[in-house]
Amino acid sequence: MYKLKTTKSVSKRFKVSSSGKFLRHYSCKSHLLQKKSSSRKRKLRRTTVIDYCDHYSLNYTLPYR
Repeated sequence: MYKLKTTKSVSKRFKVSSSGKFLRHYSCKSHLLQKKSSSRKRKLRRTTVIDYCDHYSLNYTLPYR
């Protein structure tokens, strides 16, 4: 049986928690930061759990997580 390849761009963008959930960073933190409030920018630093409906596509692109 051949090995499945991991999609490298996906492996850099997502992490897997200890319970098996996928974590991602918030977007909109790269530019145009002057008009965003500091509380909004602070909240964008955090990570969040992705929806369960997207787990199938991530399981396919990250086979050996």
